[in-house]
Amino acid sequence: MGPSSCRKTSSGLPLILYYGDVFVLFGPFLPGMEQSIEQTTEILLCLSPAEVANLKEGINFVRNKSTGKDYILYKSKSHLRACKNMCKHQGGLFIKDIEDLDGRSVRCTKHNWKLDMSTMKYINPPGSFCQDELVVEKNEENGLLFLELNPPNPWDSEPRSPEDLAFGEVQITYLTHACMDLKLGDKRMVFDPWLIGPAFARGWWLLHEPPSDWLERLYQADLIYISHMHSDHLSYPTLKKVAGRRPDIPIYVGNTERPVFWNLKRSGVQLTNINIVPFGIWQQVDKNLRFMILMDGVHPEMDTCIIVEYKGHKILNTVDCTRPNGGRLPMKVDLMMSDFAGGASGFPMTFSGGKFTEEWKAQFIKTERKKLLNYKARLVKDLQPRIYCPFAGYFVESHPSDKYIKETNIKNDPNELNNLIKKNSDVLTWTPRPGATLDLGRMLKDPTDRKGIIEPPEGTKIYKDSWDFGPYLRILNAAVGDEIFRHSCWIKEYFTWAGFKDYNLVVRIRSRVDVIRHVVKHGLLWDDLYIGFQTRLQRDPDVYHHLFWNHFQIKLPLTPPNWKSFLMYCG
Repeated sequence: MGPSSCRKTSSGLPLILYYGDVFVLFGPFLPGMEQSIEQTTEILLCLSPAEVANLKEGINFVRNKSTGKDYILYKSKSHLRACKNMCKHQGGLFIKDIEDLDGRSVRCTKHNWKLDMSTMKYINPPGSFCQDELVVEKNEENGLLFLELNPPNPWDSEPRSPEDLAFGEVQITYLTHACMDLKLGDKRMVFDPWLIGPAFARGWWLLHEPPSDWLERLYQADLIYISHMHSDHLSYPTLKKVAGRRPDIPIYVGNTERPVFWNLKRSGVQLTNINIVPFGIWQQVDKNLRFMILMDGVHPEMDTCIIVEYKGHKILNTVDCTRPNGGRLPMKVDLMMSDFAGGASGFPMTFSGGKFTEEWKAQFIKTERKKLLNYKARLVKDLQPRIYCPFAGYFVESHPSDKYIKETNIKNDPNELNNLIKKNSDVLTWTPRPGATLDLGRMLKDPTDRKGIIEPPEGTKIYKDSWDFGPYLRILNAAVGDEIFRHSCWIKEYFTWAGFKDYNLVVRIRSRVDVIRHVVKHGLLWDDLYIGFQTRLQRDPDVYHHLFWNHFQIKLPLTPPNWKSFLMYCG
């Protein structure tokens, strides 16, 4: 999907692109934003696949031979962490700490300061600094890139002091899953509206019953933020409803490598006011309200998070980001919300053979969910928000054909996370229910105020007990008998179009025929197959091929295969 025309206004407004009938704005650059600099990433070091293979568990000292700059990488079974080899105290060089029997810390040659590389916190002197962390990312060749975000803390530009909030001035209403309706003075902002239909083909369905007035709330929104292209955040069925009355509703997304709305034209949804904004720049809505979109450190090509600020009060929504902003986030915000549940992957439920016994899968899921719970609790403790809300995990595999997935894919309990947070910190917590409203002004003044959180009326239906499967399954089934699949050479045509090559790999994947044919016909990403639990996989040897999955989940062409030409040729 390429732009048919573009222009820059004489007033200094940002680039405007026209995608067919769709108006796309890069900006907006409003008064007070001219001094801001877009957040960028700089590659400090690139390790080849051979160098990556030689990394040992624990601490690794590495050097960029071109620049002479030194770095430290800590490798564990679960993650990689990296930083510059420079003490934050006075810039001294770190060396191996021979007194550390666990192999986690390094010692500064200047003043013997010690840094625990597994946590990026200084342990001597204790309670002093945290080390600035680099983003570690895999490249196309299975090597590693060390990336630095610049500026690292863009929210500190043009700081504002918090002003007193009147009761009712800032209200946050939970609708479903990752969808929040924010009243901010006389403006309304909505996050990630998924209110009807499935996500990931037919694999995910809403756990919660949306409030009865959800559509009217969306109609009244002044702006909508959509964090990324996954269909539990970018829900075309939901947006189609909104576009029926308000096709020009302002929608804001980050300037990701894979455009969030890459499939808009073929979705049939008529939206004419999509705004693509640069990372790390305040977007001014009115004199009191602004927001800033940040990239994810692990998936910068597709994932984003957001900071909303009203009268100096910050709301941080990290959504699904694995390492939002490379792990650097504002501390002591007024409200923080994040995902918590886990289970947003086909691994290991859709795998079988070899080690993938039911016992192994159950233990793996239990361990991974506990690790996620502890990570979120630790993150909240470190950031010290006034209030924390777990969301973006309220989905269920409700179709009867996915009974096994539903029973196996155990998710974290938000109340368990909140109890863990309260045990280790003074942070207030909020487990949201559909239609519940948090009054930020009241909660900041008196957390015990009974009107600080207004729950939905007694008798309100909280959990869905039925889903309208039919219309959505019919859309998928329409591809099953398509003429394309009468010709066996469609497989070669599809994978040639996909562009994945120069990689020696034999793939055997079983998929539900309606979903795989729908994905192939329309040139969709494989998230519908993998995250949507629509595949059954065996792998021998048991190796995760990052390049393959990353390509089919993120890097497929933006335009679908030319099946019309294919049929003419085959005919």
